Amino acid sequence: MNTSANLPGLRRLHAPESIAAGRRPWIEHWLDTCRDLQDLKESHPMMDAVIDEIDGRMIRIGEHWLADFASCNYLGFDLDREIIEAVPEYLNTWGTHPSWSRLLGSPRLYEDIEEQLTELLGCEDTLLLPTITHIHMSVIPLLAASGTIFMDARAHKTIYDGCQVARARGAAVKRFRFEDADHLDELLRAERDPTRLVVMDGVNSMTGNAPDIAAFARVAREHGALLYVDDAHGFGVIGEGPSAETPYGHRGNSVIRHAGETYDNVVLIGGFSKAYSSLLAFVACPTEVKDLLKVAAPPYLYSGPSPVASLATVLAGFEVNERRGDALRGHLHAMTARILDTLHGLGVATPNRSGFPIIEVPLRDHTRIAAVGEFLYRRGVYVTLAAFPLVPKNEVGFRFQVTAANTHAEVDMAIAGIEALAEMGELQLVTDRVEAPELAA
Repeated sequence: MNTSANLPGLRRLHAPESIAAGRRPWIEHWLDTCRDLQDLKESHPMMDAVIDEIDGRMIRIGEHWLADFASCNYLGFDLDREIIEAVPEYLNTWGTHPSWSRLLGSPRLYEDIEEQLTELLGCEDTLLLPTITHIHMSVIPLLAASGTIFMDARAHKTIYDGCQVARARGAAVKRFRFEDADHLDELLRAERDPTRLVVMDGVNSMTGNAPDIAAFARVAREHGALLYVDDAHGFGVIGEGPSAETPYGHRGNSVIRHAGETYDNVVLIGGFSKAYSSLLAFVACPTEVKDLLKVAAPPYLYSGPSPVASLATVLAGFEVNERRGDALRGHLHAMTARILDTLHGLGVATPNRSGFPIIEVPLRDHTRIAAVGEFLYRRGVYVTLAAFPLVPKNEVGFRFQVTAANTHAEVDMAIAGIEALAEMGELQLVTDRVEAPELAA
């Protein structure tokens, strides 16, 4: 018997009877909730794709070559020969994977990275852990304790999950409206709990925009709250001293320095998996917080370490960043600006107002996501498809993640795809734009 037949209100999924028969009710529930995404994943060449070969930022899927705009390797370090050629020396010295938890044995490479990272960020101290997901799931509950967390209503899912772990351990969770520091101020003024943690994204992974960090930091400090910022998509791309000549700023030392802010009452979370193309993440925090995490954070106590190759590429990446990073960021800005200029010239809507290299293009009709994705695929343009429920229905569309390794010829292909879709009436225009409703509390 099909399990879904016994679940009122659930639509039956398009799946063979033999598969559906073995499903549990809770699986049916989640698959129904994510039905649009599930159907897309099962049928679309840009979902769950196996990439057979790369040539620069061109990728081959089967016999089909495409210009890749779905990578988050923003600086192109994954393809940088200087960085690649630095790895064998580290492997010969350390092997592929010294498998101690950091509590038991921390290879000198970690210490070297933390020293250089602390200087780059201009913070008091840093601690390296394997991934940002590890950090959110372990650090948010520790910092929140049994107090109150104020979470950005559109924070990344991994932040939300970290808050849920904290809630299970006794913390309260309240949401403030996306990009609304005044709403956060209202909530903090009304809060009687003295332990307050504000959690939010830096550069947003969907819109490509950074929040007004200075405003949020000011509100948090006024109310004695600790501000916790996940800048996974900003670290390496934006940095100190932005100007008309260098819109992204210098050194790629993250959203805090880009905003001209200090680390007073601020904890910054970032990762090397995007701009530095390495499996590693960090917490920038006071030394006393670092010492706490060393005895209380499960990833430090129990998790296996990042591979030696990842540690090596971070150290080599630091050297490249100091010598060539600003030039790479300048090229990245130029590539991104070409796509944004095309959208603006056509009157096509995009939430990107920052000029940063994440460009979402919403569709007029969210049900057309599969057809539009197929159209781009056949034209040799590989993008990130943003389907419901990953985004609200009025934001369903596709996203370009531009990198410094993309060429002008590849951007030409992206622009031609945009122009064709605009001509076909598939893209949401500025005049059509409706703001997404707030997420439920």
